[in-house]
Amino acid sequence: MKQYQAAVIGATGMVGQRFVSLLCGHPWFRLAAVAASERSAGQRYGQVMEGRWSLQEPLPAEAAALPVYDAFADAKTIAAKADVVFCAVDLPKKQVIALEELYARLECAVISNNSACRGLPDVPMLLPELNGGHAAVIDAQRKRLGTRKGFIAVKPNCSLQSYVPALHPLLGFGPQRVLVVTCQAISGAGKTFETWPEMVDNLIPRIPGEEEKSRLEPLKIWGKVQGGQILPAQKPEICARCLRVPVTDGHMATVFVDFAQKPSREEILAAWDRFPGLDLPSAPKKPLLYFPEPDRPQTRLDREREGGMGISIGRLQEESQYQWSFVCLSHNTLRGAAGGAVLMAEYLVQEGWIV
Repeated sequence: MKQYQAAVIGATGMVGQRFVSLLCGHPWFRLAAVAASERSAGQRYGQVMEGRWSLQEPLPAEAAALPVYDAFADAKTIAAKADVVFCAVDLPKKQVIALEELYARLECAVISNNSACRGLPDVPMLLPELNGGHAAVIDAQRKRLGTRKGFIAVKPNCSLQSYVPALHPLLGFGPQRVLVVTCQAISGAGKTFETWPEMVDNLIPRIPGEEEKSRLEPLKIWGKVQGGQILPAQKPEICARCLRVPVTDGHMATVFVDFAQKPSREEILAAWDRFPGLDLPSAPKKPLLYFPEPDRPQTRLDREREGGMGISIGRLQEESQYQWSFVCLSHNTLRGAAGGAVLMAEYLVQEGWIV
């Protein structure tokens, strides 16, 4: 198979670091360029990241030697080096849209961790095991942008990665109402306890913007492609509360759900158990795993399952106000961010969208 050249835009942030780590040694992608703000441009990546590398695994030597480019000013240089651009910048929405469309018009496949383009009807927001067919809107997007190979595809919000895949195999039972409470790790804010000591022994009951994303983004994931656009689903109605909790990595969700046709416990467990994986380098062999123990999943024990790409589920029980409830867990910077984006890129290569 062809080895695709990759660039990481926003390479100094926490998700950008994850991209760098995952791409170094990847069988399909080769890290060819890294970019950040103009403050870092002109230095070697290893110099810029001295004292800032936040992952447990060491900074790869092949990445440390790369020069850091200015994401905007050096766009043409970066695009000449890259087939695929993984974007994890921390910028206002209008700037993110402008940056990602710039690289798409330079004929790069832009795989974005940002939320800026998620609401655009011709931009696919993919969880490959769930809605890979939404990539069909790329043709309409290319026409809008005037590109031949370039396009933008986005991954959903990190907190959705735990409970939306768990609900997906149950769509045949017609979920009508969903109440979800997410407990989200501090790495979701790009922080560690060293950089955010206020989070030690603390819990913040609101994360700006997260509850709206939790309400709207699943409906796009479960929508349908029509006329070159993704039309969001109308059901289920989702109410969400999103809390920041003192955990390094791993988002956990408690989900309450009503169905039009209430499934049995055996039907729910069977649907989770037989949910198929994908034959891709980053794909978990068993995407959904149910733990029968009453105290699982646990963040420290289970967030790294399947290399951080598996979704762990537990505590399925009947309720009085809703029919069923369960808890689920995913690794937010792997499955929920960089790992999920790399998996999406693998899927788009397999399906012929990245050439």
